[in-house]
Amino acid sequence: MIQKMLLLLLTLTALFAENSKDYVGDKSCVECHQSEFKAWKGSHHDLAMMEANEDSVKADFNNTTFNYNGIISSFYKKDGKFMVETDGPDGKLHTYEISYTFGIYPLQQYMIKFPGGRLQVLDPTWDNRSKAEGGQRWYHIHKDDNVTAGDPLHWTGPNMNWNYMCADCHSTNLKKNYDVEKKEYHTTWDSINVSCEACHGPAASHLSWVKNKELNVTNKGFPLTLTKPKNKWRDRNATLKSYIQKKELDVCAKCHSRRSQLDDDFVAGNAFHDHYLPVGLEEGLYFPDGKIEDEVYVYNSFLQSEMYAQGVTCSDCHDAHSLERKGVGDKVCFSCHQSATYTAPTHHKHKTGSKGASCISCHMPARTYMGVDSRNDHSFRVPRPDVSMEHKEVPNACNLCHTDKDATWATDAMKKWYGEVPVGKQNFSHALSSLRSNAVDAPKSLYSVLTSDAPKIAKATVTTYLGNYPTKQTYTTTLQMLRNSDPMVRRSALMALEAFPLKLRIKETFKMLEDSVSVVRLEAARQLSSLPMGNLEKAQKEALTKALNEYKASLLFTAERPETQLSLARLYTVEGKMKKAKEAYVEALRLQPMFVPAYINYSHFLQTQGKELEAKEVLENGIKVLPKMAMLHHTLGLWYVRAKESKKAEVSLKHARDLDKNNARFSYVYAISLGAHDAKAAIVVLEEAYARHQGDMSIVSGLAYYYKQVGNVKKSEMYEKKVKALQNFSVR
Repeated sequence: MIQKMLLLLLTLTALFAENSKDYVGDKSCVECHQSEFKAWKGSHHDLAMMEANEDSVKADFNNTTFNYNGIISSFYKKDGKFMVETDGPDGKLHTYEISYTFGIYPLQQYMIKFPGGRLQVLDPTWDNRSKAEGGQRWYHIHKDDNVTAGDPLHWTGPNMNWNYMCADCHSTNLKKNYDVEKKEYHTTWDSINVSCEACHGPAASHLSWVKNKELNVTNKGFPLTLTKPKNKWRDRNATLKSYIQKKELDVCAKCHSRRSQLDDDFVAGNAFHDHYLPVGLEEGLYFPDGKIEDEVYVYNSFLQSEMYAQGVTCSDCHDAHSLERKGVGDKVCFSCHQSATYTAPTHHKHKTGSKGASCISCHMPARTYMGVDSRNDHSFRVPRPDVSMEHKEVPNACNLCHTDKDATWATDAMKKWYGEVPVGKQNFSHALSSLRSNAVDAPKSLYSVLTSDAPKIAKATVTTYLGNYPTKQTYTTTLQMLRNSDPMVRRSALMALEAFPLKLRIKETFKMLEDSVSVVRLEAARQLSSLPMGNLEKAQKEALTKALNEYKASLLFTAERPETQLSLARLYTVEGKMKKAKEAYVEALRLQPMFVPAYINYSHFLQTQGKELEAKEVLENGIKVLPKMAMLHHTLGLWYVRAKESKKAEVSLKHARDLDKNNARFSYVYAISLGAHDAKAAIVVLEEAYARHQGDMSIVSGLAYYYKQVGNVKKSEMYEKKVKALQNFSVR
């Protein structure tokens, strides 16, 4: 037995040694690629992460202090080490050693080692801009919030954990290695920074080819080639252009996108969507017109652009090694666009040399993230002040400069110049806003996007909403979207399909288990995970088992996250593993006591087990932690409804409605609770909700019903007509 174990250990060691040789490190590249190495050296990729020392640390650690809402952090050096005294996970002051630096400009963050292999990113951050720019100072990364110990955003919390949140993009061949049982990390990397092999792939085979060019290898030993034709992008062969663009964008998107990570097996040359799940144009992340709102990086913005549609790639504008633009300011644009045409006042209508004459200012408006980091929107859009007129929350390039004027003024100016406001490629703001607010014209607006030449990322986003309006027409459309060439559209269609009856979707969902892209297969597996295996045919059972194994592996990869534990709990429940399900719910709340979905789902789980009082206690505990969370009060109200405690139910349901009047469901359920004994009171609540949610079927149906109850036939018939209009909407 011991001999077998030793043999296995030796075999594994040999495999690990062989695998580790695949990555050879940047020093092996210097001899043949000196110019590329010189350009990369000192770049943001080179300095993405470093060990903390006199050369790497840019902040002032000479006995300086920083005050954040009364918490005094002190920075100093001791025995050649960089130290900080600041608030720890218990809210009290503790002393920590800085282990690594993170980033370089315009800010630099600092990382501290914690038990269990965790590395946490410190909240107090160094502004590494010059003094003239307002830098060379300590500031707090969440300066506008009072982030204290226990908050997910506190530097000791899960959202500031390097292993999960940051590591994959700041080092080369990083393996997170989270141990689910021990609840600790054993994270490794081949290069501490973003080195040559992060983008080109492991170079061992390439070095072998260099020594022996007779070797039968493709791409000179690399998993892909990023070499472009010498002619301009607009003249490239379409097939080659598409190949180069996809391969390059897949490499860049790995880090320059807002996404979830499915595993850490991505190697340059792999398909991005087999390892990462990018977000759509979601509310809170993007404005309705698709411009950047939250910190979303640039991938989904670029996918909206005409540049992307024409085959432009990142390296057309940025040097792949230095990362600098291939031209100062607007000059980067003139490698493709005619300078004489676009610098002329006849085009931009501004004084030559002014900010208004700048391509970047008008077509790539910037927002500031992390306090000091100004980032340009990469959707390359025409200014649309008319959109800001309809949607007050949406900024536009004109009024970012003309702050003393409003969007109406800017719109009038553009109409005077051009005869009308140019629309551009991203013309879906009204549709996305309508869908987000469930407006009465939302279904029609949805189809206006699907039948247009809108970017596929916009179509993928609106496709998800098809499930909100389940009719024969939307069902047919959903099936059509399942056959779309874009994997994100197919995934969105799957999500929409889930809203339809099981008998209408099960066959189609099973088909998607065979999709060529992981993110689609995983969504299909998630939806089918609730099916009892005993009712399936052998082929179906085998296909689902394979997909579920893939799905479970993706969950276990991120098992340190509360949302993942929630998904695992649901999966274990379906599998009949109630003990493991309960453990997963408890673990989710241990990991993040402020994670609302865990309270809701854990309470429901206990209820299905007949443990009603425990279910109530879970909700009450959640309310103690988050007293202003509407969903918790709403769910507690439903518990009281089941317990036939109507007065207490009304109190909780009203509290939920008052906390979040934008949630149509909260208003509707509260109105129903009132309607059991006071139809007029229900009408008051529903009318108030209708002003916000004119396209919500429940609100409109409720009004028709209760007006009939109080004898107001005219109003009842009016709302009945609105119900029928929503049921039989026309896309014409």
